[in-house]
Amino acid sequence: MEKQGVILYGPPASGKDTVTAALTELNSRYAQFARLKVGAGKSAGYRMGTAQQLHELEAAGDVVYANSRYGNTYAIDRPGVDAAFAAGVPVVHLGQIIGIRALVDGYPADWSVVLLWCPREVTEQRSAGRGDNDTAARLAAWDATREDLDAHPGTTWDLTVDTTEVAPQDAARLIDQLLAQRAGAASA
Repeated sequence: MEKQGVILYGPPASGKDTVTAALTELNSRYAQFARLKVGAGKSAGYRMGTAQQLHELEAAGDVVYANSRYGNTYAIDRPGVDAAFAAGVPVVHLGQIIGIRALVDGYPADWSVVLLWCPREVTEQRSAGRGDNDTAARLAAWDATREDLDAHPGTTWDLTVDTTEVAPQDAARLIDQLLAQRAGAASA
């Protein structure tokens, strides 16, 4: 059976962390993929690295995708994805469609691509509610996500979830059912 992974795409505060936590509660085989982060700030959910480590991965051709945001560089690296698949079903958080395409095209697996969505004002409320001190940057990223979607019409999603209408546990169940259906179809 082909390795299965989940990609969650959506603007800041659309529920990527919350839905991932609900997935992990539903089944311990799910785990958030910890991207390599070079920079400062929040370290939870990341593997903190150095510019030298990133350079070595790039030189070896092991960077599947990297982007810069909030003054940091975030990378999806082949050794990290290998380790995540060895441990179970990685849940990768992305905020750029080009990143989704790089991962789907650059790392062979059965990727289920899920769009989590919430309106801009909900991102603002959730960001303020969780105590972010960079809500303005989160709103700029929401705007960039909207522009990204508009710039890539025809992007196909295996599942779309409005997190203002669907509880995290229900979103997790929908994602889990999607993977079960795909695994069943692949073995049929």
